Amino acid sequence: MKRFKLAITLLGVGIVLLSGLFLTELPTRGEAPVKIFGEVWQTVNDNFYDSKFNGVDWKALKQKYEPQITKAHSQEEAANIINGMLGELKTSHTRFYTSEEPAYYQVLGIFAPRIPDLQQQLKKIFPQGKIEYSGIGIFTKDINNKTFISGVLDGSPAANAGLLAGDRIIDVDGQPFKPVQSFEGKAGQNVKIKIERLLNNQQEITVTPKMLDATTMFLDAMQASTQIIEREGKKIGYVHIWSYAGDQYQEQLESDLFYGRLREADGLVLDLRDGWGGAPLSALNIYTAKGPSVTSIRRDGRRWRDIAHWNKPVVMIVNEGSRSAKEILAYGFQQYNIGPVVGTKTAGAVVAGSPFLMSDNSLLYLAVADVYVDGNKRIEGVGVTPDIVVPFSLEYTQGADPQKERGIEVAIASIKKRIANS
Repeated sequence: MKRFKLAITLLGVGIVLLSGLFLTELPTRGEAPVKIFGEVWQTVNDNFYDSKFNGVDWKALKQKYEPQITKAHSQEEAANIINGMLGELKTSHTRFYTSEEPAYYQVLGIFAPRIPDLQQQLKKIFPQGKIEYSGIGIFTKDINNKTFISGVLDGSPAANAGLLAGDRIIDVDGQPFKPVQSFEGKAGQNVKIKIERLLNNQQEITVTPKMLDATTMFLDAMQASTQIIEREGKKIGYVHIWSYAGDQYQEQLESDLFYGRLREADGLVLDLRDGWGGAPLSALNIYTAKGPSVTSIRRDGRRWRDIAHWNKPVVMIVNEGSRSAKEILAYGFQQYNIGPVVGTKTAGAVVAGSPFLMSDNSLLYLAVADVYVDGNKRIEGVGVTPDIVVPFSLEYTQGADPQKERGIEVAIASIKKRIANS
């Protein structure tokens, strides 16, 4: 093993600590499942945040699952067995990924910019220097053995083709849907996806996959989501922060709020649903800070005002896919009365994790530190319950978004109340 200084983050990802951990070298693929199983078990044994393994007998779990791994006939089957073992720890930020999953690339894309040595090592996997995969920009969820689109990245090939959250995926080019394999080698080519948007009403949609850069795709989606929605004579700013894992997301938000597209908004809807977590601890400062405004007047009388904080109404939307540091932001919204939180209860996934590459280049994401908010508040396994609960049934929703709509309504009401009280 080669030792590196790794970024430990809430993955989420975003509250970054530095700690000396171990990252394996990156040899060739094709290692036996039993060997990878042993590497995963040992890595957990050495690095899991709780020396008591959350109350389970970790050595006994090795004895329980090792016979199963010897019978695995595929990488997918082996990964399911390993994740079955990891699941017994009942802890977030603890999962085994293979290159057949979008999350594999996304986690590496989150961590690599922070770890120069990791960037160097990943050149063996990504010789072009980019952590990328061919895809269309969707999240999926299996419900009753059916695969539904749970999220569509703004500006992605899926969004451009008209795919919607709630669509059931039946097949891709006549083959069973695989999140990565279905689009591998097909960037720039037309792919036909058979979906069911309404029950028993199938249709075929043509989409053109592209190479998704895991280090930039979520910032691109955030920028594509940013808009002004005009309702009842009010201008509502909206932005979907799919990942908060890095300062660039907060910098983009502040730039849009104070100088860009959201500058003239009367209120803001901040959508933190799904995707990945993260966020710097300073992310709430723009809503809570005090300070003077500066008005500049030109010779011709034109004037503009600059402020360093957002003093207009703001509403946050969360759901069960809001995790990690996003949950800390939701907690802070409520604790400091910044604005209403709308949606459904968050994931309750608030520990700090770090990535470990196995000898076949598979990835273990592991909880390596427990996390408390305000000294003694633990959100792991608990989550944050919104002020306004809005249930959302995903299946066949045809792109309808009751949580977003309620967030906009609440923002308008907050703007009207502010005007009435001014």
